[in-house]
Amino acid sequence: MYIPRHAEAAVEQLSKMFGAVLVAGPRQVGKTTMLKKMTEGINYATMDDMVKLASAKEESGTFFKDNPPPVFVDEIQKAPELFPQIKMILDRDHKKGQFFMCGSQQFRMMKNVSESLAGRIGLITLLGFSLRETHGVGFDLPFLPTDGYFSEREKHLAHVSYDEVWETIHRGSMPDLCGNPDFDWQMFYGAYVRTYIERDVRELTGIGDAVRFTKFMTAAAAATGQLLNLASLARDVGISQPTADRWMSILVASNLVYLLRPYSNNITKRAVKTPKLYFLDTGLAAYLTKWNTVGVLKSGAMAGAFFESFVVSEIIKSYCNRGILEPPLYFYRDKDMNEIDLLIEDGGILYPIEMKKHADPQKRDTDAFSVLDRIPGVQRGPGGVVCMYDDLVTIRGNDHVIPVSYL
Repeated sequence: MYIPRHAEAAVEQLSKMFGAVLVAGPRQVGKTTMLKKMTEGINYATMDDMVKLASAKEESGTFFKDNPPPVFVDEIQKAPELFPQIKMILDRDHKKGQFFMCGSQQFRMMKNVSESLAGRIGLITLLGFSLRETHGVGFDLPFLPTDGYFSEREKHLAHVSYDEVWETIHRGSMPDLCGNPDFDWQMFYGAYVRTYIERDVRELTGIGDAVRFTKFMTAAAAATGQLLNLASLARDVGISQPTADRWMSILVASNLVYLLRPYSNNITKRAVKTPKLYFLDTGLAAYLTKWNTVGVLKSGAMAGAFFESFVVSEIIKSYCNRGILEPPLYFYRDKDMNEIDLLIEDGGILYPIEMKKHADPQKRDTDAFSVLDRIPGVQRGPGGVVCMYDDLVTIRGNDHVIPVSYL
């Protein structure tokens, strides 16, 4: 059964604005399924078909004579030779919505896109299912802790129990796992990692040492929710720091890892400059770090880091699904150890968010918010503590206790 994706509206809008639309994102998050559903009745060509791939590479000039637009080209990153042809057709015909493309990699693909199709293509990132999608919630506004957001969100609430949240954190957000409760979690992610490394990493980047790269992924998963420390990751895996830097950029470009930037302006001299690392699929992170059951994960040493990663990922999805490529998200930490887990910037206002895995939030959880008031030129909006509490309530001033179901 097809579960509607919130990103469909953004794809529809982009197809009316641009000649081509590219949906990028990790492997197996449903890019092909969504676009096939949306492009029923037009031509389809997948670069997983070796005959089609050979034709695209060797006879790119005639490829779109055999597969005329409007056309959906799947796994487009395998045939970068097609991008100049797409540009030529778009410049000649000046029609919108002629090419729909998707691919599980960006690091090779985006270079070709930026060179060939700048100004002619609409881009969108699709991640795994959001909590909203799995619960059939139609509400699709980006998360923002304002009264206006909460009053709209309240009209579309689906109750999510404590156990359900942890089940979701452990199982992850891959559509195949969400839609098939009988699928074996360990077997699924074992095959996922192997396919990702063999088909994407090795094929497209020339990394030969699959064992060491897997070890690097595992070390990165163990650091989810922490400041990025490339020197430590390199040491753990036994590689050079430049190699760790390159491998991290591959995980980021594959949309498996998100680096949350620290907030800084000209006045915040004492703010740290290092980003925080988050795995976008907590199920994959749990598999890599061997938290093999929900019970051991939610009572284990990394429970807080996994809850934080889950919340950050849900908020990122709420922006990506609206077609926002660069969500305006940051964190704050200074040399005096003042820290705010997440800052959302909107209209020049900063909205502070803390994330706590417990269900009994305290006023002190928002103490760090006041540090924003001491930064000249910064306007602080309402904030809150995202946690396992059941109800939306005021905790202090304009700040709220925010249940997970309000994400």
